[in-house]
Amino acid sequence: MSGGVRLAVCAAAATLAAAGALLPLVDRSVWIVQAAFLLVIQTSVGVLARRVPLARALTVAVQALVALLLLTVVFARAHAIGGLLPGPDVFQEFGQLLREGASDVGRYAIPAPTTTAIRLLLVGGVLVIGLVVDALAVTYRSAAPAGLPLLALYSVAAGLAEGTDWLWFLAAAAGYLLLLLAEGRDRLAQWGRVFGGGGARPGPAAHPLGPGQGSAIAPVRTGRRIGALALGIALLVPAVLPTMDSGLLQAHGQSAGEGGTGGGTGAVSPLVALQDSLRQPENREVLRYRTSTQNTGDLYLRIVTLDQFDGSTWRTSPGRPVTAVPDPLPTPAGLAPGVRTDPVNTSVAASGSYAQTYLPLPYPAEQVRIGGRWRYEPEGRMVVGGHGQTTRGASYRVTSLLVEPTAAQLAAAPAPPQRLLREYTKVPGSLPAVVARTARKVTAGAANPYQQAVKLQEWFAVDGGFRYDTEVRSGTGPDAIARFLQAKEGFCVHFSFSMAAMARTLGIPARVAVGFTPGTPQADGSMSVGSKDAHAWPELYFEGAGWTRFEPTPSRGTPPEYTVAETPTGPEPGAPSPRPDRSAAPSAPARPGDDCTPQLKKVDGCPALAQQPGGGASDDGPPTGTVTALVVAALVVLVLPVLPMLWRRRVRARRLRPAGASVSLSSGSGQGAGAAGRPGAPAVLPDDDPRETVERTLAAWRELTDSAWDYGILPDDAQTPRKAAARIVRIGGLDGPSAESAVRVATAVEQALYAPTPRPAGALATEVETVRVGLRTAAGRGARLRAVLAPRSAARVAWACSRRWSAALERLRTGRIVAMWRRAGGALRPSRQRG
Repeated sequence: MSGGVRLAVCAAAATLAAAGALLPLVDRSVWIVQAAFLLVIQTSVGVLARRVPLARALTVAVQALVALLLLTVVFARAHAIGGLLPGPDVFQEFGQLLREGASDVGRYAIPAPTTTAIRLLLVGGVLVIGLVVDALAVTYRSAAPAGLPLLALYSVAAGLAEGTDWLWFLAAAAGYLLLLLAEGRDRLAQWGRVFGGGGARPGPAAHPLGPGQGSAIAPVRTGRRIGALALGIALLVPAVLPTMDSGLLQAHGQSAGEGGTGGGTGAVSPLVALQDSLRQPENREVLRYRTSTQNTGDLYLRIVTLDQFDGSTWRTSPGRPVTAVPDPLPTPAGLAPGVRTDPVNTSVAASGSYAQTYLPLPYPAEQVRIGGRWRYEPEGRMVVGGHGQTTRGASYRVTSLLVEPTAAQLAAAPAPPQRLLREYTKVPGSLPAVVARTARKVTAGAANPYQQAVKLQEWFAVDGGFRYDTEVRSGTGPDAIARFLQAKEGFCVHFSFSMAAMARTLGIPARVAVGFTPGTPQADGSMSVGSKDAHAWPELYFEGAGWTRFEPTPSRGTPPEYTVAETPTGPEPGAPSPRPDRSAAPSAPARPGDDCTPQLKKVDGCPALAQQPGGGASDDGPPTGTVTALVVAALVVLVLPVLPMLWRRRVRARRLRPAGASVSLSSGSGQGAGAAGRPGAPAVLPDDDPRETVERTLAAWRELTDSAWDYGILPDDAQTPRKAAARIVRIGGLDGPSAESAVRVATAVEQALYAPTPRPAGALATEVETVRVGLRTAAGRGARLRAVLAPRSAARVAWACSRRWSAALERLRTGRIVAMWRRAGGALRPSRQRG
């Protein structure tokens, strides 16, 4: 197998190895077989194009065209010309599939169903990454940068899954190391010891241009060193990358359809997504709204209702019919005219980073005004997007009712309709008996379902000894609720799920609502809702009031007025006790200044409140962490491209510095290492010191060969300085003064190394500059730009890092840790290795 074919095979294998990290994201893995087949075809086309041979850019273009044809045949054949050639309809179909795929990624939980749109993202992504890796590693013979697209492919999987199995990381890393090794072997076969690793030891017989002639470093050892450095970087990069954002809820199933009553809502699994929102280090704003009511503590924004209970989890009943959003919405079920209601007008603006299929609404909403493809599900009074419609950047207005029943009205509520009792009191036989037994024990002595509900709420929130903790695992299986009742620690999902389940065992219709608590008041009178305001709460049905909110989660949200004692002088015997005062900001615990009224807050008449860790969003601008991350990213983008140029200028200035300054060659290369830098050596050597002469001469020679390397003339360790200079003159097209200067520098190197007493080096810096001018004059414009902006000799940095990494591991292995730390802070010096 030729070197090019071997490299192409390794590039494809490395791409597929990195793509393996995407397998856990979807429920079926057949797509990777399809991706592998198409990647083989794309790679084979590249091999044939390079054998023709075609120009490098044309080879990449041909591969990209073939990839487009393959994707057209697989995903848009019906829209193609002759079933093969892509036309305007094909690109329109691809655009639609990409939009649907982006929507599906934010909608479905992991593992997501393998829809056509998601399959296009996966297969197309693998082909694009494979094309980039093949172009870098094979077409342009630069395998090291090919690790970046491979790392990007793995990071996408790790970001969406919020961490993936370490075996997939090892597979991706092994593929990259295999690619590096194949490229190293191919280079060695063509150029000799280009990637030699500084294996020669210092001594008088050391060759002036590199390691000792008798010691060739095997490519396996070099690949191991480069690979160790690459692995270290790859392990650090994902640790500092932020996880990718997603909606609060991830839905399983089909989204709402566009037609009449067709389609349906998906079954939602909010456990993981809600817990992840609460665990985020920053409270990112997702919504901001203004409302006409002063009682914002009861203005919960409900996203979805979970009404199907299987004993271990709650989810939305599949197959619910959806219709066009009516204007106005129907009257809420069970709401009687005698219950007090206040109309509330609310204007909501969603942030551009918040993409949610379900529309957050106050309950019960009477009218919703929003543009886009939105549908209405009557049973849960939910508004759901169809065909990729999300809340991203949406602005809408809602008219809702603030339902304020009294405790007496709830206590006197008649029995619910039989349909509601049958559907919303279902409890599976797998539910542990301890759940119903505990419910009866907690509510002993209650005279009616309302008192039972209040006792359950108070037991969870105050009397039962429960503790709020978002780090507790969500739990699965039929025993999840029983374990929570025993452990007595969890977050809002545990409390709402458990109270709703226990209410059902008592014959009270119950379901779970998921959405946001009211948020944090702002100085301009608006309310800011952040990711940490994500919440779940139980809704219990009472005839006359309809679905009624309860708040069992301690230290979260606001308990409704109808669940606390009505008399201000004190509770009646046997009545539930009111809880301590809580802030109107539901996501923050009580703190000084919470007794400030909303009117005072609007005019900044309240004392400043201490910001709670992870608390709500404020009007002080973006979080410090976000600003810092953006500044660092901008600096990286601006600085990285110019680092090779700056490094070359620094190295050139040090090598060609005037006589009298100490010139220290990199350690470990064995080429005329002077006394500078050793204990007891002087910082400056006299002008006529032989060591100074040798140092300056070898530094000038290295600068000459590196300058030639920058213009495409690879160093050749196998030749003497005189022959190497002649080769540079020939390939670089030098003549006249520049050619003579190259010969004089080579002669000075031989004289400095082999003469009994080296003579002063003379103006070698001027000679090297003359050669550089000649190389620049003979080169084309593109070669001149590359020599300045992306010098090839900057590869010595990677070699130096590899050697230092190996040396550090060796010191660690031999126990010389102190020596390692002393040398770790030293400036990176250019390698003495010749390649």
